[in-house]
Amino acid sequence: MTDGYSDQFRLSITEALSKQLYAALKRLEPAPLTQENLDALAPQAEKLGLPNMSGVYQLFRQLPGKERQLTYVGKADEPLPDRLGNHLYKLSGREGISIDEMSFKCLFVEEDLSSVSPEKMLIKEHLKTGKIVWNNRGFGNNDPGRNRDRTVIKSNHFDLEFPIDLSRKVEGLTPGVQSLHQVLSDIKSGIPFNFRFKHSAAFKELLVTVPDGEMTVDEAFRFVAQYLPEKWQICALLGWAIMYDDSPSTYPSARYYYRLDGVSTQKPKTRKPSKSETEDAVEDEDAEFAE
Repeated sequence: MTDGYSDQFRLSITEALSKQLYAALKRLEPAPLTQENLDALAPQAEKLGLPNMSGVYQLFRQLPGKERQLTYVGKADEPLPDRLGNHLYKLSGREGISIDEMSFKCLFVEEDLSSVSPEKMLIKEHLKTGKIVWNNRGFGNNDPGRNRDRTVIKSNHFDLEFPIDLSRKVEGLTPGVQSLHQVLSDIKSGIPFNFRFKHSAAFKELLVTVPDGEMTVDEAFRFVAQYLPEKWQICALLGWAIMYDDSPSTYPSARYYYRLDGVSTQKPKTRKPSKSETEDAVEDEDAEFAE
C-alpha cells in the first residue's frame, strides 16, 4: 500500500522507444524493393550525417487483388542498403514469389540501440494488431555452413514455401573451352542464391566446352554433372545448392541430386515446429540450425 500523498513512478524507456519507432515507421509509405531505391538510401544517410547506416526495416508483400501484407521485421547492424540488398538478391531467386510484389520501409537509427533490440520492440507492437508472416521461419538466415547441410527444417520454413528457382537463367556464363573450375565459379557468381562447392585441383585441369546460348540453373548443373567423378554430386537443397564428393549420400532438405549417372528427385523431410518456434520473433541467423 501507499500513503495518499506518495506513490511509485516507473519510467519505461523501452516502451517509449517501442511506440516511437512504431509510429515513425507507420508514417512512411512502402517503396518498391528495387536496387534503384536501395542505392538512394546512402545519399539520404549521408545528408543526415549517419555514416554507419544501421537501423530497422520492414518488408511487405502485395499479391494482386489483396491487401499489402507485412512479411518481415528486421534490423541492420551493417548498412541498411546492404541488408536490404541481401533480401532483394535472395527473393529474386525463389520460386512462387516475384520481386515486384515486395516493398520496404526503413529507419536509420542514430543512437546505438542494440542493447534494447529495437526490432523486437517493433515486432511486439505489430503483434498487438496482426501477424508477421516470415519472422521465425528462416527467412533471415545466411548460409549456415557445411555442418548444417543435413538439418531437418521446420514444416513452416520459408525455404519450403519458396525454394530456390532452378529454372532461372545463369548470368555471365562464357561459351567455349574453359576449366570446369571456372564454370563452377561462373555459376556461383551468376545465380541469386548460394552455391557452395568443394574445390579440387582436378577441376582446374579438366577442360570442358560450354555451349552457346543461355542455360538455366538446372541445365548448368546437368552440364557440370556429366564431367563429375563417380563420387561427386550436386545437391539442390531447398535454400541453397552444394557440390561435394560424398555420393550417394543424401540430405534431408534436398530436392534434386545431379550425378554422373543422371538426375534424381527427393521429397524434402521436415519436422513440426515447437510452440516457441511458431511464435513471431526476431531471427537469430543461426537459430534455425541449432543442435
